[in-house]
Amino acid sequence: MLTMKAKYALRAMSELARSGEQRLQAHELAVRCRAPGKFLETILVDLRTAGFVESRRGQRGGHMLALPAEDIMIGDLIRAIDGPLAPVRCASVTDYKPCRDCPDPDACALRALMRESRDALSQVLDARSLRDFALADAPPAAPH
Repeated sequence: MLTMKAKYALRAMSELARSGEQRLQAHELAVRCRAPGKFLETILVDLRTAGFVESRRGQRGGHMLALPAEDIMIGDLIRAIDGPLAPVRCASVTDYKPCRDCPDPDACALRALMRESRDALSQVLDARSLRDFALADAPPAAPH
C-alpha cells in the first residue's frame, strides 16, 4: 500500500518535473501538492538524499529535479520513500528476509504469490517515468 509520504513525494516530483529549470520553494511546492509544509520538507530531504532532487538555499533558492524526468522511474521513487515494493519481506528482491515460522521459503505458496504480485507491480512502476506521470498528472488546460 502506498503511504501518504509516497503520495506527497510523487505529487512534489510531478510538480518539479513540470517546472523544468525553475526552482520551486518548499512552501510553493507544498501549496501546489496540497501537502503539509513541514512533512513535505522532510520528504524533500529524503528525495535529495536519494539523488532525485537538487536544493539550494537563499532568495533564489528552491528545489528542482537532479535528473531529467524521463530518467526517473516511478518505482525507484516509491522505493526511495517507502522501501521495497514487495508486500512481505520474504518476497522482496532488495530487502529479503525469510519468515521465522516458514519451514521452507522455496516451497512456500504464500511467498510465491507475493513474489508474483511484487513482479506485476514492479513491471508497471518501473516502466513509467516521472515525465510520463507528470504529463498524465497535469491539470487540465484552461479554456481559451
